Amino acid sequence: MKLRLYDTYTRRIREFRPINPPNVGLYTCGPTVYDYAHIGNLRTYIFEDLLRRVLEFNGYKVTHVMNITDVGHLVSDADTGEDKMEKGSRRTGKSAWEIADQYTRAFQNDMHHLNMIEPTIWCKATDHIQEQIDLVKCIEEKGYTYRTSDGIYFDTSKQPDYGFMARLDVEGLQAGSRIDMGEKHNPTDFALWKFSPKDKKRQMEWDSPWGVGFPGWHIECSAMSAKYLGTYFDIHCGGEDHISVHHTNEIAQTEACYGTRLANFWMHGFFLQIEEDRMSKSSGEFLRIQSLIDRGYDPLSYRYFALNANYRSKLTFAWEGLDGAQTSLERLRNAVYDMGEPGTVDEEYVDKFTDQVNDDLNMPRALAVTWDLVRSDLPDPTKKATLQIFDSVLGLNLISWQPKEESIPEDILGLIDQRQKARENKNWAEADEIRDQLATAGYQVKDTPEGPQVKRIQQKVGN
Repeated sequence: MKLRLYDTYTRRIREFRPINPPNVGLYTCGPTVYDYAHIGNLRTYIFEDLLRRVLEFNGYKVTHVMNITDVGHLVSDADTGEDKMEKGSRRTGKSAWEIADQYTRAFQNDMHHLNMIEPTIWCKATDHIQEQIDLVKCIEEKGYTYRTSDGIYFDTSKQPDYGFMARLDVEGLQAGSRIDMGEKHNPTDFALWKFSPKDKKRQMEWDSPWGVGFPGWHIECSAMSAKYLGTYFDIHCGGEDHISVHHTNEIAQTEACYGTRLANFWMHGFFLQIEEDRMSKSSGEFLRIQSLIDRGYDPLSYRYFALNANYRSKLTFAWEGLDGAQTSLERLRNAVYDMGEPGTVDEEYVDKFTDQVNDDLNMPRALAVTWDLVRSDLPDPTKKATLQIFDSVLGLNLISWQPKEESIPEDILGLIDQRQKARENKNWAEADEIRDQLATAGYQVKDTPEGPQVKRIQQKVGN
């Protein structure tokens, strides 16, 4: 099956065809580094990592660009409130520059824990101020801006198709607007450049043709993606919350300056929920990958957990679900480990797997094919070689994983010796009885031509 992906802009699944094959330009909206990423944020990044892996699985050469938002993202998406970086600085007692560095490194560490492929290009908003200023100037020259006392704004009324991707009812928003408009002409207008407050100095501010200030949140992604991937590239990704504001405004800016919708495909990952509520930092307590590690979970068990739902469906987090994912991952790892050395690949199973991942990243069914292969009657070397190909997409480190070496207590070793002597004397009843004793003690014995192999039975992880 040819690769087919859901495009939010057209609201349909389309066959993916690169603009400049075999090269693919992929831009993914990165973190705002004022705090740690929570596992809800990371679900979106797992989806984007799977997308990149599937693109490469199909033979494409991917240039993956991810931004780091370290300035300009205000507390409210309506361009009000303080900069999240300034807020984070006040909360931690560190400078905005220090927390940007701290939380960027923490996010990259989370990516490592979840076995995500590092982007080809990292780009920080604060390293691309001139590119953002140049884009605002272009939009201004095209007649889409106006000035207020607090910044330069984009006039959305100048674009008849503004909000098309989100299917916004702009007239309805105008009529029913109850927000504090300030000096904005329209409820949907947004800041391109914000002026620094006159009564205090910001930690992050720059000179511009309009005065000292800082870029709006939306301008950074349009400017940086265009710099590294061109003004019309293959795929732009983010979370579902980006559809109605952030990505809608990126498209508006780019159409105004360059006459394109920036990306051929717009793709969005859906939220992780806890009981009916979206996981968010504003709710107070939130779970990090480190939170899971501290509770004894392997971080890749969360990746496995995320594979059990399509990226375009909401996923509800529960400890029982994570327990199940960890158990399944351990079983899969042990099965693959026991297969020995890889042999020849089974192309029929590769085709089955390809059909699923190319069907808009249908990872639940790809996992089903994986387990079907594990339980099949194919020779172990063939299974392992084929699973090695599968894991280039799944990203579960199935092939490189090895069980932890741990010392076996003397009393357990004594039981193993007794059992081996019973087997040599063909005393099968005694051998079976000792096997049961070992199982009760938490150990499993596997008889091989080289002698008995023993390993600790994995216990269920509690919450």
